Amino acid sequence: MTDLSPTAQAVYDAFNRIGLHNEPSFETDRKALAAALISAADQVVPDHANSVGDVHDDARRDQWMRIRRKLLAIAVELEGSND
Repeated sequence: MTDLSPTAQAVYDAFNRIGLHNEPSFETDRKALAAALISAADQVVPDHANSVGDVHDDARRDQWMRIRRKLLAIAVELEGSND
């Protein structure tokens, strides 16, 4: 197997913590996908973004937070749905 970057490894590990230790089921799959999305959001769009010191800092941070909220909303939907 190819070595993964630390970021990819964190997402993979989050999925496997839930997905591989349980019997496969639609509910387990959803929870594992949610965990992976949360980890991806944490790795790619952390909730604290360091400014770079230019005039676009506020706009950049707002865009990052919109992306993060969209990823987390998908995760919440996957975690909460019991269909």
